[in-house]
Amino acid sequence: MAVQISPSILSADFARLADEAAAVPNADWLHVDVMDYHFVPNLTLGLPVVESLHKATSLPLDCHLMIADPDRWAPAYAEAGAGSVTIHAEATRAPVRTLRQIRSLGARAALALNPGTAVEPYEGLLGEVDMLLLMTVEPGFGGQKFLDMVLPKIRTARSLVRRHGGQVWIQVDGGVDTTTIERCAEAGADVFVAGSAVYGADDPAAAVDALRAQAAAATG
Repeated sequence: MAVQISPSILSADFARLADEAAAVPNADWLHVDVMDYHFVPNLTLGLPVVESLHKATSLPLDCHLMIADPDRWAPAYAEAGAGSVTIHAEATRAPVRTLRQIRSLGARAALALNPGTAVEPYEGLLGEVDMLLLMTVEPGFGGQKFLDMVLPKIRTARSLVRRHGGQVWIQVDGGVDTTTIERCAEAGADVFVAGSAVYGADDPAAAVDALRAQAAAATG
């Protein structure tokens, strides 16, 4: 597994998003949290900002849709230039159709699961996804404490992926920092969303390098 770091602009300065993207040129992705105040109790940004950000950075955008109707909106994010589009299992009503639409538009398709959502019922969808996102906090707000209860689910997900074969990434999002990233990597995660740990640092690029090194050492 190759370690990938996806800094979350949820913890960045929204008034300076282009500059904040430029501060992490060594990142693999730029994680964009889209929230609609329906699926989660927070409102962030949407398609116009994603379209503008796509023009302002060479980093691929990792769009995480925490919205109530992903089946309607997810394809538009792929069309807007997102390199990866994630929909929530708890919100989608037509996961196969939506995931296939995302892929057909040239983006990677991903499925997210909240902390209390078991991964086993979604084993049959592994052939339809490029990535599983396992939330390690309840979605909606940055800066939350990491939930250790998700670690066994990461191990289960990695086991299911190995059994099925293919190249499905396992991403973790929420409370990922220097004190938790090694445990996530050891459990089987290979893509790490980090918000406060990157944008709360004096040197965001150095923070990305430090997190990557820790995760790589843990999977040794």
